[in-house]
Amino acid sequence: MQKHRNIPKALPPFVLTYMTLCSIAAFNQGNTEFLMYAVAMLVFITILTLLHLKVRFSPTTLWLLTIWGFLHMIGGTIPINPNIVPIDASPVLYSYRPHPNLPRYDQLIHTLGFFSATLACWESARVLIKAQPGIHLAITAALMGMGLGAINEVLEFIATLLTDTNVGGYINTGWDLVSNTIGTITAATWLLLKNQNHPTPNEHNPSDPRLNTQKTPNIGHSP
Repeated sequence: MQKHRNIPKALPPFVLTYMTLCSIAAFNQGNTEFLMYAVAMLVFITILTLLHLKVRFSPTTLWLLTIWGFLHMIGGTIPINPNIVPIDASPVLYSYRPHPNLPRYDQLIHTLGFFSATLACWESARVLIKAQPGIHLAITAALMGMGLGAINEVLEFIATLLTDTNVGGYINTGWDLVSNTIGTITAATWLLLKNQNHPTPNEHNPSDPRLNTQKTPNIGHSP
């Protein structure tokens, strides 16, 4: 694991810009749902920042999480033509489906989002519990990602109880969970294959030659 990773310099201003603009847009639209999500996003950003101080997420994971947040916020605040969305859906980007047989924008963002979350779970487990790369960590990271996806659905359910939302009904929740699962399994598989091709030293096996960083003494010769 690479240590002392700093947050990329361009990331904080990017987050600040899209959070500010999307929050203003939601306020001007009277979009109570996404004002609530903006507050939730601030909580998640704070948690991730504090966790980063301990875990030191990779730049790839940080950027994927940031892009997920950006696509999430614009999904609920950018209006689209009402004629191209279902009758029972709000005319915003989240409702866009390019073809009846293709996923909605919403489902694509769920897939990307929980792909990113699974990367963060893998990196967190590597640091916090010293988990070694392999099939067990891949399964653990995938299950952690699915758990986070379930929490997301609980938050969406709570939002439907508090205000009018564009969350959708039972079918939408089912597709959200399917999308989350696709994202987590894809991430876990990618991480497993990546670490098989680039194995890390086994910290629990002192005989692993990759842990031997000391130079062999040059016996019989003067220094």
